[in-house]
Amino acid sequence: MFPEPATPGPPAPEEPPASSRISRGAVPPWALAAILLCSGLLLLSCCFYLYLKRCRKRTGKKSAAQAQVCFQEVKELGRSYIDKVQPEVEDLDPAPPGRGQQAPEKQELGRLQYSLDYDFQSGQLLVGVLQAEGLAALDLGGSSDPYVSVYLLPDKRRRHETKVHRQTLNPYFGETFAFKVPYVELGGRVLVMAVYDFDRFSRNDAIGEVRVPMSSVDLGRPVQSWRELQVAPREEQEKLGDICFSLRYVPTAGKLTVIVLEAKNLKKMDVAGLSDPYVKVHLLQGGKKVRKKKTTIKKNTLNPYYNEAFSFEVSCDQVQKVQVELTVLDYDKLGKNEAIGRVAVGAAVGGAGLRHWADMLANPRRPIAQWHSLRPPDRVRSTPGP
Repeated sequence: MFPEPATPGPPAPEEPPASSRISRGAVPPWALAAILLCSGLLLLSCCFYLYLKRCRKRTGKKSAAQAQVCFQEVKELGRSYIDKVQPEVEDLDPAPPGRGQQAPEKQELGRLQYSLDYDFQSGQLLVGVLQAEGLAALDLGGSSDPYVSVYLLPDKRRRHETKVHRQTLNPYFGETFAFKVPYVELGGRVLVMAVYDFDRFSRNDAIGEVRVPMSSVDLGRPVQSWRELQVAPREEQEKLGDICFSLRYVPTAGKLTVIVLEAKNLKKMDVAGLSDPYVKVHLLQGGKKVRKKKTTIKKNTLNPYYNEAFSFEVSCDQVQKVQVELTVLDYDKLGKNEAIGRVAVGAAVGGAGLRHWADMLANPRRPIAQWHSLRPPDRVRSTPGP
């Protein structure tokens, strides 16, 4: 008889590997400190974010309030300028004295000392502008900034001008100018010495003038003389054309936008009777050009259409101190570009220029368009010293 095999018992449970055993011990102190530190930083970050959000909201309300105040100030400023607008002097017709009214007495304009000599070797007339005294005061301070413009009629284009003397009614010039004219032609010429009061921001005012018919002068020897100034006759302005542009000012953004729209009836500058016009836009502050923009060139036309916009940054506190100057020029591929005319707008400008500026300020955020007649471009002269 064979012995029965032993009956196998239940299998013994397998032990998990040592790498998979989970430690059931207590949390170490360093881990607990790290958890508390992270929680504190998270809470602090949330508080800081809520603080910044609240401050930003308050700042936004304050900025909006300031912008609203600036908006209202600009509107009031524009309305105040509208009340100050006066018509251009050249647009006024002199009214004759009415019945029972006496003609105004002759105003003393001052007198001018000059000298004349003819250089027969070089064929030049030498005109000396020596001094003036007792000039009329045209500035508000009871003085003038005089200079003298000298030319020989009938040629008004060839002019010589003295330096400007600031705040004096008795200036000493001591300058001599030469005109190359054949002696046989001098008899038909008239020498004009016109005294002006220089104005940096508007049209220079005529104080008076001296006219000397050269047929009445003996140039066999040098001549020196004093002459009383006479009222300068009103010269008819040459038609240079008109320009249309719009102004828009946004006080809250401190942004001034100039849109050059079109021009018409411009002066003919080319031989063919046309021009190649473009417009330069300058932003001036304190009489100095601080920004410059320009349009595209339109070929062979006296009635160009542009519709081009230019923007400048001008804060609310600076809008009274700046002005915009637009100059229309004729492009010349070979020579120098020649200015046709100019126009200026701003608080320091009179007439239509001030009217346009005032309408812009009285209507913030709205583009205000207006036509302006071009004025002759300023002739180059020595500016008055400080």
